Amino acid sequence: MTTRSHTALQRVPFTALSAAVGILAAVALLGACSTPARPGAQPPAGIPAPGEVLGQGTVIQIGDSAPQFCLGPVAESYPPQCSGPAIAGWDWHGLQGVETSGDVTWGGYAVQGTWDGTRFTVTSPPMWLALYDPIRIVDPQREPENAGMTTQGRLLAIQDELATAGEVQPLMSWIENGYLFATYVYDDGDIQRHLDATYGADVVLVRPALRDVNP
Repeated sequence: MTTRSHTALQRVPFTALSAAVGILAAVALLGACSTPARPGAQPPAGIPAPGEVLGQGTVIQIGDSAPQFCLGPVAESYPPQCSGPAIAGWDWHGLQGVETSGDVTWGGYAVQGTWDGTRFTVTSPPMWLALYDPIRIVDPQREPENAGMTTQGRLLAIQDELATAGEVQPLMSWIENGYLFATYVYDDGDIQRHLDATYGADVVLVRPALRDVNP
């Protein structure tokens, strides 16, 4: 695999990828040689979710700045380093798993809320990831019998292309089982359709960081 880069809380299926999103990982420091972006290889930006969504990640706040919901890789430093969309309605008071170093406060949480395309708004009490047990499902495209047909070289080239495709880039991507998996904050299907039209079907597979609570 090649990587770049309680109450009201409802359970929804998650793949192994979504369970790992936002957890401190060394993948934040991995990189690769870049390839110039191809014109038109940029997916739609700022897709809002029609209903409530659920995400797992690191919430981080530096000083008096607004807290951010890190849904991608997090640098393994102390304090950690990451960035993400603003998270409104966040309150550290009474939460488990809160850590502070200097003027940085952070913790890993499963959070339910709304997504307007740029900002996440909390609607239910967050749950500390250490205690969160989501229902997991098997991702069929990660099973050996469903391997993709695209060559490793082609997938690497596309991976580099997406990493330089303007403002809308995947939070992270990795090559596995003959596919390029790409994590975007949210997708209602538009990003997947765009990538299919650009690179062909069953080449780049979108795995959103925010999942619909009631799909």
